[in-house]
Amino acid sequence: MNTQRLYYDDAYQTQFSARILARLQAGAHPAVVLDQTCFYPTGGGQPHDLGTLGEARVLDVQTTPEGAVLHILEANPTGEMIAGALDWARRLDHMQQHTGQHILSRAFEVLHNANTVGFHLSENTVTVDLDQDTFSLADLDAVEDLANQIVRQDQPVRAWFPDADALATLPLRKISEKVSGAVRVVEIGTFDVCACGGTHVVRTGEIGLIKIIRTEKKKGKTRVEFACGQRALLDYRQKNRRLLELAATLTTGYWEVGQAVARLQEELKGLQKDLKAARGQVLQAEAEALWQAVALGIHPGVVVYVEVGRDPGELQILANLISQKSGAVALLGSAGERGHLVLACAEDVPQDMAALLKQTLAQLGVQRGGGSPRLAQSGGLCHLRKPSCRWLAGGRGSAAHQRRAGLSASITLKMMGHRPAPLNVSARVQRKSGVKAG
Repeated sequence: MNTQRLYYDDAYQTQFSARILARLQAGAHPAVVLDQTCFYPTGGGQPHDLGTLGEARVLDVQTTPEGAVLHILEANPTGEMIAGALDWARRLDHMQQHTGQHILSRAFEVLHNANTVGFHLSENTVTVDLDQDTFSLADLDAVEDLANQIVRQDQPVRAWFPDADALATLPLRKISEKVSGAVRVVEIGTFDVCACGGTHVVRTGEIGLIKIIRTEKKKGKTRVEFACGQRALLDYRQKNRRLLELAATLTTGYWEVGQAVARLQEELKGLQKDLKAARGQVLQAEAEALWQAVALGIHPGVVVYVEVGRDPGELQILANLISQKSGAVALLGSAGERGHLVLACAEDVPQDMAALLKQTLAQLGVQRGGGSPRLAQSGGLCHLRKPSCRWLAGGRGSAAHQRRAGLSASITLKMMGHRPAPLNVSARVQRKSGVKAG
């Protein structure tokens, strides 16, 4: 059971009649094999055609292992004979992109001895993969110029199946091992000849334009994205409009957009530097205020501070600033959907913050977090709800110091669905600003 592929003889034919040879099922959709078809099946880097068979939309076209063309449909057609109609806009787009790819690949080969090792055509992008990874902008411009020169020359494009003797005389590049049986050849004037089973225009002028869009290095190769014909026009139109919009926003000419953006970037860097300095001063003042708030407390030196939605980076800066004070311990938290906890202490405080944090989080069933004896933190406490820190701390007198080996502390956080046993609270001072002193 085989299918005559009408597009081999005429890629411009869009309507045909055919006999249904077989009715099959492809997943949830009906499928048919015809005695002949204009529909191109996915293959060789080119996607399938779309259109209708009878009243049913064609959803996909594939080649069976036996070589027949399988049409996957939206609905099951009736009757033995059926009329088919192609989506011509899609077919023409594929023809422009595929013939354009042949020209572009040959231009890379002629100018840089770069071979095409991959080709991909989709609804939105067209790419070729080259076996080299070093192309300058001047190199790409030269390739693009040569390719468009071939387009403007309106050279003829011929596709045919040569016999074995004729095939042996053609200057073909390596034929893919996937190709079996008769080999179809596509010849572009005197510029290129290669084996290909895809659909192509009959003259290069129909491509209109070949435009390289961007390149990307990938494992010793270069992926070149490009556009041909209507795609190239739409790409230019979209980018031109956006460039003009940017120019209007920046109140400059489109040719000066780059310089205008560079100036804005420099201004932004200066403002960010000033902002960082100002934030540093504010945080320094805030750290001093927190420190002064606990100076007269029952447990001087222990700063406990919790605020909803506080930036974790600022908490760490505050903790570092506070822990520069002799005898200081900073226990800071940010409540909310992504809670954060920062513990820090001065060098002269005989307490391991990392161990204390680990012990605290264990009570909550949380394992993330860590740090050093002087500073530890944990983030992503997604169940954290408006936490409160409760502290049990020894006095600073020598007797208390000996009994508690410096400072013993435990932290409990009110968690969603978790209410630990209450601790005895020695002291806590709540300020309207959110500062707690203990």
